[in-house]
Amino acid sequence: MSDVFIGIDIAKDQYDMYVHPSAEHDTFRKSGMDDVISRLRDLNPELIVMEATGGLEIPVAAGLAAAALPVAVVNPRQVRDFARAMGILAKTDAIDARVLALFAEKVQPKIRPLPDARMRALRELVTRRQQLVEMRTMESNRRRMLLSERASASIKLLLDTIETEIRKLDSDIKKHITNSPVWQEKADLLKSVPGIGDTTAPLLVVALPELGTLNRRQIASLVGLAPMNRDSGTLRGHRTIIGGRRMIRTALYMPTLSAIRFNPLIRRFHDRLRAAGKPPKVAITACMRKLLILLNAIIRDSKLWTPNIT
Repeated sequence: MSDVFIGIDIAKDQYDMYVHPSAEHDTFRKSGMDDVISRLRDLNPELIVMEATGGLEIPVAAGLAAAALPVAVVNPRQVRDFARAMGILAKTDAIDARVLALFAEKVQPKIRPLPDARMRALRELVTRRQQLVEMRTMESNRRRMLLSERASASIKLLLDTIETEIRKLDSDIKKHITNSPVWQEKADLLKSVPGIGDTTAPLLVVALPELGTLNRRQIASLVGLAPMNRDSGTLRGHRTIIGGRRMIRTALYMPTLSAIRFNPLIRRFHDRLRAAGKPPKVAITACMRKLLILLNAIIRDSKLWTPNIT
């Protein structure tokens, strides 16, 4: 068979597989991975698509990739937007598998190599650190609202524990980076840019592996820092950013504020925008995009930062 597209919906205990265009539907138990691979080899699909589901997809995608099957893991929001555009509003495992198969045919997302075990482990550490930072912020905000000393002491105890765990994770992340010459080189290149420190560099290495492989427009769009037009007829709306990788945007915010102070290239760019009347938040967002493009060029060219890089 040719021009066969497969959608696989992954649940906790089973996999639903839909074959397009033959409209065949199969359900496999989680323990039946060998049966899934055997069935897919018989079908010889052009592309297999599954959603990122918080980690459940990793062993499945890894097994299919190891069997030399063409698999792509995609953003769930893209798939839901596609389903709405197709008029498919109902949601079951079987319907989701069908939507994924149609998405595979119409969109044909790129097949990207899966991260190896070391990269997955590092990603888990970085992700956990981000979760703890968010927890620290939430608990700190709660503490400011309290009148009870006992409740405040409870939050203080939790904050101390979170701080200890963050420091331990920082140490573990640093060891992972140091043990890989490739990761260490990338981290060193990124840290050569004023504003990027020991916390942000590993996150960029892990969560933005495309850095240095895309052009300036593509990398800005991928992260969600490319301004989108909102025009219709004679109406000219404000350009806004949307979508992309929120974790990267969040991680770049404080480094951008630091770069506005200490990086002469970013500082001059920010000053020009403010002098032109741009609001502070607009100027900061533009500087985030400028910093991201600069980091992309640093990794692309494998050259340490100098004030002459634009």
